[in-house]
Amino acid sequence: MNFSRILRHLFTGPRAVRRIFPDTALAAIEKAIRQSEISNDGEIVFAVEAALDTLPLMADQPARERAIEVFSQLRVWDTEHNNGVLIYLLLADHDVEIIADRGIASRVGNEAWEAICRQMETAFREGQFESGVITGIGAIGTHLQEYFATERKAGENELPDRPVIL
Repeated sequence: MNFSRILRHLFTGPRAVRRIFPDTALAAIEKAIRQSEISNDGEIVFAVEAALDTLPLMADQPARERAIEVFSQLRVWDTEHNNGVLIYLLLADHDVEIIADRGIASRVGNEAWEAICRQMETAFREGQFESGVITGIGAIGTHLQEYFATERKAGENELPDRPVIL
């Protein structure tokens, strides 16, 4: 059990998320997702969670494992072409995870997703949360454009573009 991790999670709450991602940042992220999805039929979801609940924290649940749970809870896997992508940020751990559904994961390897995560984490360390997320969305959108290019009609959207705060 990592005592410093427990303390970080206990003292990172919803206010930290709202401070880092005020309404203006959430609106900019939503716009970036919408723009990224215009030329492809992929779906991007951004979810941020301040900290783990007590039981997962005491069980030392990794951010990746929690991201997979969130992927399922938000039904990111439930797209027609299996090309949903979740960007999950666990704020207390400063950890970004990308979970891609099988349609896009079969075409884009883990190394590419990890590179996007590292790029975002670098921006976050510099206090650039909004731009870090938007850069990550752009990079994911490039992959979706490459493999799932299509002209999307207005109003066609399988998953909401609004960022999710857990």
